[in-house]
Amino acid sequence: MAAEPEERLDVLTAGGEKTGASKPRSEVHRDGDYHRAVHVWIYSESTGELLLQRRADCKDSWPGQWDISSAGHISAGDSSLSSAQRELDEELGIKLPSDAFELLFVFLQECVINNGTYTNNEYNDVYLVTTLTPIPLEAFTLQESEVSAVRYMHLDEYKSCLAKESGEYVPYDVNGTYGQLFSIIEERYKDDIESRSLTLQKQINRYAPIHLEPELTSLSEGDREALGYILKASIVIDDIFHEQVWNSNFTLRDWLKGHANYSSFDKLKWLYYSINKSPWSCLDENKAFLSTADSAVKLLKDATKSVSGWKGIEYRAAFPRDNPPGANFYPPDMDKMEFELWKNGLPEKEQKDATGFFTVIKRHDALLPSIPAQSDGSNQTKTSDDLFAVPYSKEYKSSLEKAAELLHKASECSDSPSLKNLLKTKADAFLSNDYYESDIAWMELDSNLDVTIGPYETYEDGLFSYKATFEAFIGVRDDIATSQVKLFGDQLQDLEKHLPLDNIYKSDNVSAAPIRVINLLYNSGDVKGPQTIAFNLPNDERIVNERGTSMVMLKNISEANGKWQQKYGSSFFDDSKFSLFFRFEHILKPIANACIREEQEDYVVFEPYYTHIVCHECCHGIGPHSITLPSGKRSTVRMELQEFHSALEEAKADIVGLWALNFLIKKGLLPKSLSESMYVSFLAGCFRSIRFGLEEAHGKGQALQFNWLYEKGAFVLHSDGKFSVDFTKNFVLWKVEDAVESLSREILTIQAKGDKPAAQSLLQSHASLTQPLRVALDKIERMQVPVDITPIFGIANKLLANDQ
Repeated sequence: MAAEPEERLDVLTAGGEKTGASKPRSEVHRDGDYHRAVHVWIYSESTGELLLQRRADCKDSWPGQWDISSAGHISAGDSSLSSAQRELDEELGIKLPSDAFELLFVFLQECVINNGTYTNNEYNDVYLVTTLTPIPLEAFTLQESEVSAVRYMHLDEYKSCLAKESGEYVPYDVNGTYGQLFSIIEERYKDDIESRSLTLQKQINRYAPIHLEPELTSLSEGDREALGYILKASIVIDDIFHEQVWNSNFTLRDWLKGHANYSSFDKLKWLYYSINKSPWSCLDENKAFLSTADSAVKLLKDATKSVSGWKGIEYRAAFPRDNPPGANFYPPDMDKMEFELWKNGLPEKEQKDATGFFTVIKRHDALLPSIPAQSDGSNQTKTSDDLFAVPYSKEYKSSLEKAAELLHKASECSDSPSLKNLLKTKADAFLSNDYYESDIAWMELDSNLDVTIGPYETYEDGLFSYKATFEAFIGVRDDIATSQVKLFGDQLQDLEKHLPLDNIYKSDNVSAAPIRVINLLYNSGDVKGPQTIAFNLPNDERIVNERGTSMVMLKNISEANGKWQQKYGSSFFDDSKFSLFFRFEHILKPIANACIREEQEDYVVFEPYYTHIVCHECCHGIGPHSITLPSGKRSTVRMELQEFHSALEEAKADIVGLWALNFLIKKGLLPKSLSESMYVSFLAGCFRSIRFGLEEAHGKGQALQFNWLYEKGAFVLHSDGKFSVDFTKNFVLWKVEDAVESLSREILTIQAKGDKPAAQSLLQSHASLTQPLRVALDKIERMQVPVDITPIFGIANKLLANDQ
């Protein structure tokens, strides 16, 4: 009988990246090659115990010693998560789904044992499986060649034994990296409900609730009927987005909602989760405000062999402590190098699918049984474990079919020709995965009922900014306000022509950007944390090149804030922007009072604040989009800058928007009275946006701009801790004008060249929380100024309730 083929392992660099080679396990440990393995710990909540296994006496490393619940190498071509599942099954006879495994940290173990014959340079992915109660010992099926016994041991007792370096246990330094295992569990199960409740309440209080109840009187009878179906479709869109954030996010959402009335603490958890649509706080650098200990409980009746009187394993559906950069678009253990190696080996058409907006990337080994590693000494890996792309139309098939059916019904009801066309083409796109025609229909929309629905923004994809998230914005068009902002869209070609950018990179075919101002009725999907003020779409570079972009401003009038109508008069609310004004009065003005010097405080006024927001969105439509690389290859800014694209694009729209306002003022199209006020209002706005956090594209882009302008002397911090804009001149330009133009040129040139290293360098050097920013943010924190608003959709919720 032929001998079992020796397991092969991927050889890594000292930094943990794949080299593309693999070797037999014995050679890896003989030569001291870096490789990967998994550690799986099983923890019982009710007893505070960890499951330990005693290593078999025949093991070539640490024989007969007590160790991790389950562990093993990651075979060449295998994924980390599937390896963790396999080891638990093989060694202990436990079959668990992927959502039972929480990746805690990665531990690099470097040691030499067995008299220098066995070198272990191992990157270990450390997983935790949390069960409510201990698994009965008789439920385990032990692999005799690996495990001789198992037992539970209290966390504190085990930690103490390791600290004493007891010879019965495989050694781990509890004061080093591996000590995280104990500190994470200890922190998680502290009896600190009162403290956590206070923290959650403070986090919630950073958002000011606003009731949005726009008038529907301008809608026809047919469009009102269509609205009901569109709102239902928007709820489906919200479900898809939750799934896109993380694979068990949907389960967590339903669990928290179902338990919200159990206690005031549970209600706070649900409220803050509802704002963030995940367990990670948008305003706190995506730090988790919940843990797996707060998550849903699931029961598996047949995960082990049966034990009389025991119903099975009850476990917590896990989620990672750190917000996964690839969200749920990629396998959780996939790194960028692996993706690039796979993508570069694909035909051109499949490469486009892999990097396209509307696909997710999966592993075959998550779907298929494992295939034995190669045994012929070659460096091949298992083809079954290759990555592959799945179109959204297949990945979210059941949800998109439901949404498409609802949009088709809405299309049949509507009596607006352009809205009928949009709804029909969008419904078809959900099923075909081709969004081109529906995006054209969206740009041509001319209806009192304004609808944006589908996959658009790529902020959630922190790995590459490739994948689009689903969102929906439903509103009622304001014709008067729309006519007032037409100027900006009409000036785009002239702005493009005069951009601070070498002419070779400019486009001579920029279309006027249609701008629609709406009263927001409802939003869903990728609208979490700080609320969207406006958006500029589509992001499909084909359409941007052919037809430009279109912009939607959210006016958001609130009947619940009638006191503002009394103070400013009803005319203000007939043609202005309530939610923006609310932000200005309740957020930006207090920030200005705290941070702007008294002699410039009066420059912080609403009109330049609002005008810059409009200009920001318009400026997404100018500058480089499709580009030609030095090699002659055609590409896009998004494809080349990847994970740095979103933050740099937001910074570009902001700073070029400021440049554009100055250009329009000098051209006589905007009043000169905006000149000083737009810069001082922008300075105050920097502090507002940076409060969104530097993990968020807008906050990161704003930090870049502030630090650049501060470095150039355009912004000045005074001894009293307040700031001002320096309006002294460098030759013919104000110092602030010069700084704005220089940063605009820097960003536009990086985009035009598709220069990812330069983008990374610019963001790393300037998009940070510097001391001047800390001074401002500390002042604001002490004042307890709201960071943003959270909308309450009264009319929409009533309409949905009536349709139940």
